[in-house]
Amino acid sequence: MNHNASLLTLLACLALLTMSFSSAQDSDYRLPGTMTRDAIPADIHMDSLARLPTVQREDLDARGREAFDTYVSPGTGYETGLRGPIGMWMHSPALAQAMFDLRQRVRYGTPKDQRLTELIIIATAREINNQYEYSAHEPLARAAGLEQEIIDVVRFRKSLASLPPIDGFGPEEQTLVRFTRELVSEEKVSAETFATAITLFGNEGVVDITGLVGYYSFVAMTLKAFDVQRAVGSELLLPVADN
Repeated sequence: MNHNASLLTLLACLALLTMSFSSAQDSDYRLPGTMTRDAIPADIHMDSLARLPTVQREDLDARGREAFDTYVSPGTGYETGLRGPIGMWMHSPALAQAMFDLRQRVRYGTPKDQRLTELIIIATAREINNQYEYSAHEPLARAAGLEQEIIDVVRFRKSLASLPPIDGFGPEEQTLVRFTRELVSEEKVSAETFATAITLFGNEGVVDITGLVGYYSFVAMTLKAFDVQRAVGSELLLPVADN
């Protein structure tokens, strides 16, 4: 066997090993499919798809209407009305109003582009295991330019230590996934991960990243407390453990 043939054989073996490892990890999960009417619990209001009904603007006092209008305005994504976790927050308009500036800062107001922002959001949703949050943001991550291979690293919770090279999954992306995983699921962020994050993103950047993870953790807690449901017919994108 000549040198080129030996090299090709070696590369083929490595590819097979990589595919086998990836398939083994992916096979630990299954995709739940689409949301059905039968899956909606009995205590859910169909107008809000949550445990509390939709807040109507005319039922609010002046301060409540101000909070309502803050969200239901052009460019917020809620031009047609409140839904999801923010719909639940509006039962406490002062809380909803207070959360708006935090939302705008951590999601839109930092130097990170939306590709990295959405990477952090889906990594948070995956780590918390929140179907609603993840299913809402995977399409947004893709639209922001996040590569499917990187999305799959997050959604199948693949080990970062044994991944083959992935285009676009450089030190920044890997550090953000690792930081988010440790922040949510470990006793603390490791000294090594923290130091790398500071080097890459600076002091302010790491505080903002932590704020983004914290904000979407609160979103997830809201979704859990009020059992907010995905719309009937929508695709559930977060894989669930195949026990």
